[in-house]
Order: sequence, then structure tokens, then C-alpha cells
Amino acid sequence: MNPHCARPWRALLGSVAALPVVLVEAFLVIYLASSGAAYGQTLPSGFENGLAISAGSAVSGYYLGYGGRKIAGPSSFVDIDTRHHLGIEGEAHWLLFPQSESVHDTTWLIGARYSALQFNRRFYPYVKGMVGFTQFNFPYSYAKGDYVVAAPGGGFDYRLTYRVRLRVDGEYQFWPQFTYASMPAWGVSTGLRVRVF
Repeated sequence: MNPHCARPWRALLGSVAALPVVLVEAFLVIYLASSGAAYGQTLPSGFENGLAISAGSAVSGYYLGYGGRKIAGPSSFVDIDTRHHLGIEGEAHWLLFPQSESVHDTTWLIGARYSALQFNRRFYPYVKGMVGFTQFNFPYSYAKGDYVVAAPGGGFDYRLTYRVRLRVDGEYQFWPQFTYASMPAWGVSTGLRVRVF
């Protein structure tokens, strides 16, 4: 084990002070301010309870700042949305192909999602802000490192049926505590999102 690689939770707790607290407070204020009753509005059928849960899977392609590597793999995500357009998203990426020199990466993120607009009742754009951690496998499996990740992003869903949407998503990841220096990564994912509740 590389002694410079921080444990994920210790690294996460150690970097909370570095996170933009103003953004977290702004999210809470917006959420609490929008939680009152809205009279005279008609909700779509099946959305009266104000909560929608969706899950999906995707294929992701990423560029890692470590050696300028391009790597791809499967992803999965879960969305919990409210009728006030605010929600929570959790996602995981397994970047495994091609595994040049056994370098691969697994990332788990969770954060806030905002999707207020829709176009032609088909396109649903959104923005998100995520935080979590990643496990990075160094060349030839010499060491593994666990690092904090912050990831703003956005994308859109295209409605295929009432329950199924095609998703195109992009995000920029920032690894502030990477062993050799802070490192960026960015990528695009596309897949299907299915409403389950």
C-alpha cells in the first residue's frame, strides 16, 4: 500500500473545510424555500406524491489526467427527484477498458441535481454537483489509492416513453488529494434511465 494514499473517509473528512460551504447552504435555502404548498398547479399523473425514483445504467468514457489516459467502462446511477425540481443523484463508474499496465479506476459519487426546464415535453436538461471518492489502481498494481473527488456536471434526458429516458451526461472531476498533485478527469456517459417509483 502506498503510504501517501489517504483512506477515503479520512480524506473526505479532512477536506470538508475545503468544500464550498456557500454552495451547500444555498442548496439548503433553495430547497427549504421551495418546500411550501403550491396552490392551483396541476401535477402530472403519477407524480402527486411529489417524489420520483429512477435508476439506470450507462457506458462512460473518461480522460484521466494521470498519463493522459483514455479509459471507459460501465456506470450506474439512481435519481430521487421532487416536484420542486431539486433532487439527489448517486452514481458509480467502473473504468476498466482498456487496462493498459493494469491502470483502472472506480468512483462513487453522490450530490444534488436540479432540473427545472423541459423542451417539447421530450428534453429535460439538468445540472448537478457531486462529491465522493475514487479508488485508483496504479501501473502494474504496484499500489492502490483512495482519493476524494468533487464533480460538477450536467446533461439531459430525452423521454422515450413515460418511464424510460435516454440520458447523455458529462462531468468534470477534480481529485485534490491525488498522490503526485491534484488531478483532473472528465468524461461523458450515455445510457437509459427508468422510472421505478
